[in-house]
Amino acid sequence: MSTLDTGLTFIRTASRRMSNASGWMGNTFKNWMPKGLYARSLLIIIVPMVVLQSVVAFVFMERHWNTVTQRLSAAVVQDIAALIDVYKGYPQDKDRALLKRIAQQRLGLVVDFLPPEDMPAPGPKPFFSLLDQKLSNQLRQQVARPFWIDTVGRSSVVEIRIRLDDAVMRVLARRNATYASNSEIFLFWMVGTSLVLLTVAVLFLRNQIKPILRLADAAENFGKGRDDPEFRLRGAREVRRAAQAFVEMKSRIERSIEQRTAMLAGVSHDLRTILTRFKLELALIGDTPEVDAMRKDVDEMGAMLEAYLAFARGDSGEQAQPTDMAVVLEELRSEAERQGDSATVVFHGLPVVTVKPAAFKRCLANLVSNAARYADSISITGHRDHRYLTVTIDDDGPGIPHDMRDEVFKPFRRLDDARSLDEGGTGLGLAIARDIARSHGGDITLADSPLGGLRAAVRIPV
Repeated sequence: MSTLDTGLTFIRTASRRMSNASGWMGNTFKNWMPKGLYARSLLIIIVPMVVLQSVVAFVFMERHWNTVTQRLSAAVVQDIAALIDVYKGYPQDKDRALLKRIAQQRLGLVVDFLPPEDMPAPGPKPFFSLLDQKLSNQLRQQVARPFWIDTVGRSSVVEIRIRLDDAVMRVLARRNATYASNSEIFLFWMVGTSLVLLTVAVLFLRNQIKPILRLADAAENFGKGRDDPEFRLRGAREVRRAAQAFVEMKSRIERSIEQRTAMLAGVSHDLRTILTRFKLELALIGDTPEVDAMRKDVDEMGAMLEAYLAFARGDSGEQAQPTDMAVVLEELRSEAERQGDSATVVFHGLPVVTVKPAAFKRCLANLVSNAARYADSISITGHRDHRYLTVTIDDDGPGIPHDMRDEVFKPFRRLDDARSLDEGGTGLGLAIARDIARSHGGDITLADSPLGGLRAAVRIPV
């Protein structure tokens, strides 16, 4: 392999690794970020402001503290240098009482003199001590003698020891006289302004997010077939525009449904009139085998017409209302037993659910009737939690092949080699049931039943 090929391979490998690393970092950041718009908006407002505030406060206040601390340390060291000059200029003060009195009364320092051997060895310096740094620099510049300082041993006092010719002078100075510490003010400033900013942002964003949530609730209720008369256009201009578009879309859909219903009502009336004339004419002809066959064809045509119209009409016009699903399932069980089938019903959870009662009962009745046609025993189970209502119909019939379970949901689709999911022979039974379930914001799924046959599960949000 040539050098060029080796270089290209290395570049591709490095590029692939960098791409993988950036993808991993991006996924980690996405997982860390909150999912809600409310929380993300708060982060967008709060984080830049807090960072900017912190940087500005640190830069300006840190410079101020450095300047003030340097001046305070220089003043204390000047006082100490003056005391050393007094010590050397007045040797007649044997017990140094005058020097101690001047230091305490005039300079606010506590001075003591120790034997020469009481000079400790230099210790490790604090890493972040601004006072230790400034005070050491001033002692080197103004005193120019061996010294030892302790700025962390006592919370309120700074100890300074300076080696003289025949003794060690120990000076105790107040910390606030040598160091400007405004950390409490800085923290109070940061926390206070952040709380004010957070409160304003929360109140503002809550009012901005509320219309979006109301729009989402209205869309969800419309998808479930429920009316929301309290929905109004509120919020910012963009939110109002989205809400107005939703209202117009909802109106167009409702007008389309109304027009379809009116058209179907007219078609139904005209066709039923013709079928009624057929029945009257057949009744006048008399009873013959040919007439009986024609009557049967007319009755079948009437049943097919009702099925087609029911599928096209759907559940339009019916309003959703609280319904006791345990009672509905019990009625379905009674109807199945009246037809000579064996059925059981179990319901778990709070039974009252807001649905279109007649339409939803028809959805379940289609599934129960289909199970009763092809099975000997039926088990109906209802379960309601805080999110969904789930109704399962299990039977011990022949079932439906796995590869045909999606096909049978198509209108006018009937199975030849397995059971038909249509109670009237039109191929619309399961299509009608799924259409009703989806109009409630849910769906129907088919699976294998623990009883050995088919399980039809209807799940809708509550």
